[in-house]
Amino acid sequence: MKARVFSGIQPTGSPHIGNYLGALKNWARMQYDYESIYCIVDLHAITLYQDPQQLRRQIQELAGMLLAIGIDPAHSSLVVQSAIPAHAELAWMLTCVTPVGWLERMTQYKAKSAAQETIGDGILQYPVLMAADILLYDAKVVPVGDDQSQHVELTRDIAQRFNSLYGETFVMPETRLPAVGARIMGLDEPEKKMSKSAPGSGHAVGLLDSPEAIRKKILRATTDSHPTVDFDRLGPGVANLLTIFQAFTEWSDAQMRGHFSGMRYGDLKKQVADAVIAALEPIQQRYRQVMDETGYLARVLEEGAQRIAPIARTTVEKVKRAMGLYTPE
Repeated sequence: MKARVFSGIQPTGSPHIGNYLGALKNWARMQYDYESIYCIVDLHAITLYQDPQQLRRQIQELAGMLLAIGIDPAHSSLVVQSAIPAHAELAWMLTCVTPVGWLERMTQYKAKSAAQETIGDGILQYPVLMAADILLYDAKVVPVGDDQSQHVELTRDIAQRFNSLYGETFVMPETRLPAVGARIMGLDEPEKKMSKSAPGSGHAVGLLDSPEAIRKKILRATTDSHPTVDFDRLGPGVANLLTIFQAFTEWSDAQMRGHFSGMRYGDLKKQVADAVIAALEPIQQRYRQVMDETGYLARVLEEGAQRIAPIARTTVEKVKRAMGLYTPE
């Protein structure tokens, strides 16, 4: 029996090449090796205010993009988090056993609370909802990057605390896979990870950007004062461009050195732009097909929810019985 994998992405902002190369490309690759559940986590998104109409549109667009990059609904369950009420129900029950101090120590909470005068309780409870997402499906494999590893460790702590209070209920997430994909930095600020929420049109290359927009952004990318590529002293901007090229083409290190050593930055940027445009063209074509096929997207999301909802209900009923809550006989 295959191990179950769970991962999620928020429907905020536009997906960019950092999302694709850092995570989504690997989701498509690994889906055949696991029982895969991929979730559009819209409940996480509303921890910050979202325009309702825009959020609904972005949920649809993200679902279409996940199918376009290769998520296969015949092998993976693609779902929207809020379509399965068990996510919120389990999160509340886990909240009741999670010490506030654990949540206040979370790095993302401290960063966001320091940056704002007041924040909603959802920011504090965000990691508990993420724990519910994982534990709801007895997920053994949780592919995350370094920025989410603390949340997975908290998930284990919450599960252990619940089991100690109410008896063995949760299966511990046994495996945490790091994001195998490339770590893509901002084109304008190569010291910072490419982000959907970062301001500035030159920061990220969107998966739906036109060839003209892609070329313009990459040609304006930050480099350094050296005239040509020197692999022994790569500045962060040049290293980022090389990483993007290698991640899309899957060239070996030897191929990269042999081809780009001594190349002027202008030529490097042109070749990176060509590689990105060529790789995104079939994804964009597939996206348009998915979005134009009437009823297809809704059908995929409904079938995904129907497939995994019984797993979620079983977990919630087990937790309710363990806690002594009412469960119909």
